[in-house]
Amino acid sequence: MDDIDVPCHFLCPISLQLMRDPVTISTGITYDRESIEKWLFSCKNNTCPVTKQVLNDDDLTPNHTLRRLIQAWCTLNASLGIERIPTPKQPIDKTQIAKLISDAKRFPHLQIKCLRRLRSITLESDRNVSCLEAAGAVDFLVSIIKNDDVIPPASDDETSSADFTRASDEALSILYLLKISGSQYKTLISKDGDFIQSLMLILRHGNYRSRAYATMLLKSLHEVADPIQLVNFGRELFSEVVRVLHDQISKQATKTALKLLVEVCPWGRNRIKAVECGAVSVLIELLLATPEKRECELILIVLDLLCGCAEGRAELLKHGAGLAIVSKKILRVSHVASDRAVRILCSICKFSATNRVLQEMLQVGVVAKLCLVLQVDSSLKSKERVRGILRFHSRAWSNSPCIPAHLMSSYPSSS
Repeated sequence: MDDIDVPCHFLCPISLQLMRDPVTISTGITYDRESIEKWLFSCKNNTCPVTKQVLNDDDLTPNHTLRRLIQAWCTLNASLGIERIPTPKQPIDKTQIAKLISDAKRFPHLQIKCLRRLRSITLESDRNVSCLEAAGAVDFLVSIIKNDDVIPPASDDETSSADFTRASDEALSILYLLKISGSQYKTLISKDGDFIQSLMLILRHGNYRSRAYATMLLKSLHEVADPIQLVNFGRELFSEVVRVLHDQISKQATKTALKLLVEVCPWGRNRIKAVECGAVSVLIELLLATPEKRECELILIVLDLLCGCAEGRAELLKHGAGLAIVSKKILRVSHVASDRAVRILCSICKFSATNRVLQEMLQVGVVAKLCLVLQVDSSLKSKERVRGILRFHSRAWSNSPCIPAHLMSSYPSSS
């Protein structure tokens, strides 16, 4: 269309492309719907791109007159290869969404159907996500999650019981897809203290899909939680998060659970709670099994946090592969993974270095790997930690045949 004289008022001011679905915003400027919706909803802007005025609402009014003019122009220029723009289907509005929510509340037998329609609407566009939020969908979905006890109620009607459980599953998936803001999550926590308890019940009794969504929602909630809420992260919640890791529900759920532990473990006695729930053993087993870079990094970060307490170090040493697998990841994954693995070994050597532990470190190649760190391109901080470890335990290790001869030159002198 570069060689065709297109009337300027047919072009979208943002993209300068022929408008297919012209809509007018509150400042009176007309844009193509796809372009202005991307500006408002995907890019999270609240101003008119042309006038720079702040928009008090995001209502988009179809400009039918301009659309008909564009369609007529396309028809007149059909001989030049211009295809007529079809009349666009009008997008769903807040009134229609509010009716779906109302029907789901009033008619229990329609609840699953309404929720599936809401999920489909959510997946269509960011603009629809905004409409759902404005129509009160968040409170509605939370109420379903809270009121569903996850375990199907005793009933002779098996179909009814199955639908009862799936309502919570659908509500969880929609709430996650909405990706509500941090301020909305804060409001949710402060207004509804039972919501986290409901998520814990889903983690305990739900199917794999609902447990994955519950884990991701928990992480989002705790990203904006107050310190007191992080300190009070319950032992039962730790137990369920560790079980998500153990069951390996999905790659996304595993990474989310690891990130959640990174968020909460530094607070209060949370490291001890996590250790008591079996986190160290599960993390080591994951480390043995996963080749994926980011997952390895997250596991080592959490293990580093847990080895900051005596209970965590004891659990690592109790596992037959603990020292060996941590050492193995040095120089094999990334600088981040190597630094964290060195920190873990430093904690062990500084606070838990019995004769048995020192001998095991020789036997499984930990000491040789530490010597190697000094010879390659590692971070200065890691090299400093390694020198400290080797120097502190030089009497136990310096004369050992387990250290390869070509690495002895890297061994720091104890003098």
